[in-house]
Amino acid sequence: MEGKNMDKAMIINKTEEWVFQELKTETSGHDWWHIYRVTQTAKSIARVEKADIFICEMAALLHDLADPKLYENEAAQIEKIKKWLKDLTVEERFITAIIEIISTMSYRGGGRPAMKTKEGEVVQDADRLDAIGAIGIARTFVFSGAMNQLIYDPSEQIQNISLKNASAIHHFYDKLLKLKSLMNTEYARKLAESRHSYMENFLKQFFQEWSGEL
Repeated sequence: MEGKNMDKAMIINKTEEWVFQELKTETSGHDWWHIYRVTQTAKSIARVEKADIFICEMAALLHDLADPKLYENEAAQIEKIKKWLKDLTVEERFITAIIEIISTMSYRGGGRPAMKTKEGEVVQDADRLDAIGAIGIARTFVFSGAMNQLIYDPSEQIQNISLKNASAIHHFYDKLLKLKSLMNTEYARKLAESRHSYMENFLKQFFQEWSGEL
């Protein structure tokens, strides 16, 4: 019978090792420690929201291995992930759920369809939580540096600036300050409150210092 001998602990451990090796030297803010934080957060949210923890944990571990920001061929990476899961004897129903999540959870400018499952909502929330607050601020500047973007360009309008061309500060308005209202689960919305406020306070301080206010 399919999945009869599936060892979830072994699957998770081997997947952790694989993802660590893949992303341990990534310098854009999408490194192993981002994966670790998202995974831990996803498990916490899953427990509160009563979602399937195995699906959430596996999708969180694997979600950046098909990210177009890191890999040119997203489709090829998805197939690589599928093969990995099949080789570990993961049941087909779990593979389908995991692949669906990592294929659809990315922000990509907003306006994407809602996640189809509770597990998808949980993992998306966990990923978005890691994009805001103190960690989110740090990751924004690391990513902008990796993309050769400026800290801030006051000649550009704050609103409606393409992420591709935007400075680090513009990214807050293009995406990060919108994430609190886009959280799927009640628990994530609560967690997002303080992180969102932290970013608002940071930006207030940033603009005071930028303008030379003492």
